[in-house]
Order: sequence, then structure tokens, then C-alpha cells
Amino acid sequence: MKKLALLVLVVSLSFPGLMAQSVTSLLKGATQTAAPIVASADPLGRDTPSGTVLGFLQAAQDGNEKAAADYLQMSAARRQSQGPDMAGKLKVLMDSAFVGSLRRISTRPEGNLENGVADQQTIGLFSNGDQDVPVMLVRVTDPSAGKIWLFSSETLSKVSELYDNVEAHQVENKLPQSLVRNVFLGMPLWQWLALLAAIPAALAIGWAVVLLLAIPRRLWLKFRNRPNLHSYSRMSKPLLVFFSALAHRIIVHYIGLPLLPRLYYYRTIGILISIGFFWFLLRVTSLIMQRLRLHAISVGRVGTGTLMVLAERLLAALVVIAAILAILAVLGFNLTTVLAGLGIGGIAIAFAAQKTLENLFGGISVLADEVIRVGDYCRFGDRSGTVEDISLRSTRVRTDARTELSIPNGTLATMSIENFTRRDKIQFSPALAIRYETTADQLRYLLAEIRRMLYEHPKVESNSAGIRFANFDSSALRLEIAAYVLTRDSNEFIAIREDLLLRIMGIVEKSGTGFAFPSQTLYFSRDSGLDKEKTAAAEQQVQQWRDQHKLPFPDFAAEDKSTFRDSIAYPPPESAVGGKSQLG
Repeated sequence: MKKLALLVLVVSLSFPGLMAQSVTSLLKGATQTAAPIVASADPLGRDTPSGTVLGFLQAAQDGNEKAAADYLQMSAARRQSQGPDMAGKLKVLMDSAFVGSLRRISTRPEGNLENGVADQQTIGLFSNGDQDVPVMLVRVTDPSAGKIWLFSSETLSKVSELYDNVEAHQVENKLPQSLVRNVFLGMPLWQWLALLAAIPAALAIGWAVVLLLAIPRRLWLKFRNRPNLHSYSRMSKPLLVFFSALAHRIIVHYIGLPLLPRLYYYRTIGILISIGFFWFLLRVTSLIMQRLRLHAISVGRVGTGTLMVLAERLLAALVVIAAILAILAVLGFNLTTVLAGLGIGGIAIAFAAQKTLENLFGGISVLADEVIRVGDYCRFGDRSGTVEDISLRSTRVRTDARTELSIPNGTLATMSIENFTRRDKIQFSPALAIRYETTADQLRYLLAEIRRMLYEHPKVESNSAGIRFANFDSSALRLEIAAYVLTRDSNEFIAIREDLLLRIMGIVEKSGTGFAFPSQTLYFSRDSGLDKEKTAAAEQQVQQWRDQHKLPFPDFAAEDKSTFRDSIAYPPPESAVGGKSQLG
């Protein structure tokens, strides 16, 4: 709080100094254009619209209403008699009723040509209740100064009427006249007092907003039963600066500062708002990157943690650069040249280090997306292997042939990668070719028994398991199995697949049929045919299902499936592992 109070005090004391800066620099900046600078022939700076407006405001603010009248489109006789009074009224209207931006007024001698009207510019409006009057400048030829810009006579014709309405509602009528008449740096004393009194009020509002924003976080931590690590306290100071400056800006809006001091004030408060915002952004970026780094290190990704340190510093530098550019923009500097230089330098660097940057950003994208991790078994195009290291430039893979494959990260980021380690289960989908001599009931028996075996097996996902008669191939009846084995380990899957295939062979043999062979061998011996006893037994079993209304087509009943589940002992009791799964 002491540092913050000191900061506010320094800004408050420097505000009059900012207002007291020489307007000559502003007038010079107002005449600068993208084209080559042209020396002003008019000593009053009226050769550009911006120079006319700023020159008039400065002359009127200094109390030199006679000089301010030289910026009005009036005849010489009328300017001599009515000019000072009209300039004073116009100054009051510019301070209290003008709606527009001084920074957007053209700084070119020819003015802003986008409106399509030559030698005429509309710089804003006088807003007074329901009445809006355009504020216009016209370009005329002066015998001694050449072409100059003046407040148009059309606008001046409305000044007296608008001034009477503004005077009727002025707050100064209710204040002590000593505070109204005494002016310091273009502002009456009551506005200076109001400006200073708004500082503690703005600090109180900013502190209240910061406390309100902390309430949801505390409730969330209490709900999740997490400790308060005081990370929010690091955010409170920049948030306090940001919201206090914003609150002060809102309060001062109702004070109604004169137009020229308002310009200086907006620049000062804009700098404070920018400082608070980018300070907060810097703290948030640092906190996020630190947490990401700690998380990466906790899961064993030391390389990623190192990358997070580099990323944190890079982001901090970018935030600081953005803050500097924002402050320069608030101060009114033309950033076109700076941004163009940065763009040209960036293009040169990009061309010189194209491949390096490609691999760098490729590595960052791979690490950020976590497509692969060290230890994952993946397929990269037509090559497969285990990921051993992911660096900033390349990724090293140990292939199945035990060779080391290095893939540039730029290529890896655009490559289709199949990660076998991330699968939650492994597909089991063999196709069976059964002899054509098999009868329909034999085939029904075979399908039912294999389907039942899949439901019973504890390592097969029963909800998705199934077998179907798929097609009549050229030399066999085609049966297709679709199932998932509940394991992620490839060695355990190989053992389970072996067990399933052996059980399927036993069921095929038990059904009395056999596997078909795509052979073109010509047999001259007498074919023994199918086993008649087994065929009769299979057909009798199917007939029994049919008589009992338990024919398992298109599937077994739900209550039957529940009794099948996990009824097979795997590994079998006669297995060397003692009937308990010790694979993998």
C-alpha cells in the first residue's frame, strides 16, 4: 500500500507538469504527416485541422481570447468587435458539449479526404440535450498566411444559442465563486479539488472490486478442500492499480474537465490502466507457466519442465513489449514505423532460420498437445517403435529392428501418428473359413457356442463381443468375429488371443465340421464325408433349443448371458500358473 500510495502521489504531482508541457510540440506533431513534412507558413499553426483546434484551445485556455478569435471564420470588423466574446463562448462549448476525439482530427494540410468534401472537415458534434450540432472547419485563403483552416461561420452561428443552454445548467453556479474564477493550468480550482478527492474514492472502489473477485476463489478452494497458496495476493496489486485507475476515469468523466486538460488526463490515466493490465497479465502468465512446469516435472517430464522455463521468459518479454507499445500509443506516438520495422526484422529472421523455427514450433506443439510421450509405442508412417526422447529439434524413436530413428519435429507435427500405448483395449477380429458341407443347424450350433464362449471369457468385453455368418466365399463359409480383449499389454493380449483361438478350434471340432482350405488339389480317393454321429448330435441340440423356445438367434436371452459371464476359468485349472492370471 505504501508503494501504491507513492505511485499515486507521483502521478498526481506529475499531472500538472504533463499539462504544462509546451503545446508547441503538440502543434508540431499535429502538422506531421506520412508524407514529407512541409514547413508551416502560418505562425498560428492553422494550416492543418488539428493545428487549428489545438491552437484555438491553447490560446483560449491562456486567456488570450483576442488571439483565439483569429481561428474563427469572421470578417475583420466582426472579429474585432465580437471575436473575443465568440471565442470565449466557443471555448466553453468545446469544454462542456464537444463530442469527438482530438487525436482523430486530421494532421494533413489537405485534411481528411475520406468524407468526400474538399476544404471542409467535421471534427465532432456539440451535444446539448436533443440537439446535435456538427462542429465544422473550413479551409480558406488568407492573404498573409495562404490556405488555413478556421471554425466555420455555420458552426459559429449556433454558438450563442448553445452557450445559453449550457450556462443554464452549469454546476459552477452552485459553487463558491472563488473556486470557479481562480484557474490553474486551464482548470478552475474546484475541478482540481474534485480530481484529487477522486483518488481515495477510486482506491476504495478498486480495493472493493479486488476483494469481491477473491470471494469466488476462496469458496471454490473451501469446496474442493484445497489449501490457499496465496497466489491471488500476487494478482491483487496489479488488479488494484487497474480497477482504481478505471474507477478514477469514470468518476472524472462526471467532473467535466476542459477539453485540452482532458486530453492530458486521458493520457495519464490510460498509462496507469495499461500498467495495471499488463502487470496483471505478466503475473498470470508467470503463475500458469510455473504450475505447468511443476506438473511436468512431477510426472517425470523434465525436458518439458525446462521448455516451460524458456516459454515463461519468452512470454514475459512479449508482454513487456506489448506494454511498451500500448503506452506509446496512449501517448500519441505513431507506431506505424516501429511495427513496420518489427515486421521486416521478423520476416528476415523467419527466412534465415526457417527450418530451425519450424522444428522449434513443431516440438512445442508436440509437447503441448501431448500426442506422444517418452515410452509410448507408436507408428510413424510406415515405421514403428518406442519413443525414447523428445527434444526441441527432433524426436528419437527405437524401432522394432533396434535401430534409432530421428524425426524432425517440424515433420512430426504434420505426420499421422498412431499411438498403441494409449489404447484402452485391443481388438480381436479373426475370420473363420468353414467347409461348405456344413449344414445350417451345424452352423447355428457353431455360432452359438463360439458366441457363448466369448460371453463367458473374463478377458473379453461381453457387451461388444459377437460372431456372425458374414458371407459365402469361393471355397468356404465365412464367419467373422468382432470382440475386444480387456488388456492394454501386448504380451498379455498374445496369450489371451492364443487361448481364444484354441477354444474356437475345439468348438469347430465339436460341431462336427471343419475348416476349409483354399486349395485346388484334386482328390481321387473316396471322401469319408462328415461325422454322422456328431452331425446328428448337433442337429438334435438345435432341435431341442427350438422345442424349448430357447433358440439363441439373433442372440441369447439377457438372463442366459448373465449366467454365462465369467464361467470359464482362465487360465484353465491344468495351467502351469495355477488357474490365476499372472500374465503381463
